Amino acid sequence: MTPQFWMNLQTDYDLRRAAARAPHYVCSQCADDPTKLGAVKLNKALWLSDLTSYYNLGAPITDSRYVKRQYGPVPSGVVPVLRELELEGVLTVRSVEHFGKPKKEFIVRKPAEESFLSLEEKEIVDQILAWVTERHTAISISNWSHDHIWQAAKDGEEIPHFTVFANPGKITDEDREWANTKLEGERS
Repeated sequence: MTPQFWMNLQTDYDLRRAAARAPHYVCSQCADDPTKLGAVKLNKALWLSDLTSYYNLGAPITDSRYVKRQYGPVPSGVVPVLRELELEGVLTVRSVEHFGKPKKEFIVRKPAEESFLSLEEKEIVDQILAWVTERHTAISISNWSHDHIWQAAKDGEEIPHFTVFANPGKITDEDREWANTKLEGERS
């Protein structure tokens, strides 16, 4: 095996480790009351933190890819990350019943590292997490995340960070006429 193979393997591992920091940090912020944070709220806190950071700071906090799922955008690698955190003894994921429905709760076993967050990023995550956990149920935050971008995506389709800039709009006849003029210009 080439040295490049080992370098790529190390880089992939480092990226997985970096991806584990944000979910661990979010879970640790609710360590005193694990009932506040289930899988739906964890996913929404990560999604909204990344979008807010992308909008305000020009880059997401994590490099997670988000995909459309039934209850809103989800980091595509969150399940393996949570499994890895469990294997490392960092947290325990337990399944409980909440109002007759299954729910995941996260029991933090080791404190989370915060050094990967800038002060601005930490403020974003903390504010988003408080908003998600204190002002929403899993159902309400899930419904809230079903915006025009989520509705336009197919199940499993990636929802890029830059969609934070998309505005829902109405295509008018004037817009169509302008587009057709531009297309005709391109063809000639």
